[in-house]
Amino acid sequence: MRINRGLAAVTGLLLLGLAALTGCGKDAAAEDAPAEKATITVTDPWAKAAERGMSAIFGTLVNHSTADLTVVSATAEISPLELHEVVTENGEALMRPKEGGFAVAAGAEHPLAPGGDHIMLMDLARTLAPGDDVTVTLALSDGSAVVFTAIVKDFAGADESYDPGMGH
Repeated sequence: MRINRGLAAVTGLLLLGLAALTGCGKDAAAEDAPAEKATITVTDPWAKAAERGMSAIFGTLVNHSTADLTVVSATAEISPLELHEVVTENGEALMRPKEGGFAVAAGAEHPLAPGGDHIMLMDLARTLAPGDDVTVTLALSDGSAVVFTAIVKDFAGADESYDPGMGH
C-alpha cells in the first residue's frame, strides 16, 4: 500500500488543528483577563430634526452590568447637552434638568422618550437634518464614559414648555 506523503501531511495538519480547537483546558487569556467594567449602552438612539435652537435625543439606556449606574452628564460637539425630565405642573408639561441624572438599575432599562426623560441639545451649532448623525458621550457614575451615535429624524411631537425658572 502506497501513501501519498502530501495527503498524509495535510491530514496530519487538519487533525492537529481539530485537536487544538477541541482542547479541554481553560483559555488562559480569558482566565487572566480583568473583569469587565460595568457599562450602559443606548439602543435605537435618535435625535429630533431642528434648524436651530434646541432639540432632543431619545433611545433606551440599557445597563448590562450587575451594578446600579447613573448617567450623570452628556456632551457633544454640536451643542451643550443637559439631562432633562418632563414633569406636569398646573396641568402643563414642563421640561427641566433632571437632578441626579438618569439612574439605571443593574440589568434594567431606562427609556429616553418624547414627553419623558431625554438628553437636551441646548444651543445647536448647526442644523440637524434628517439622516444626520449626532455623536454623544455619556459620563457614568462609576467614572466611565459611553459613546453612541444618534440618527436625526423628523418628529413633530413633544412640544413641552420650559420651566420658567430654568433661564432658557
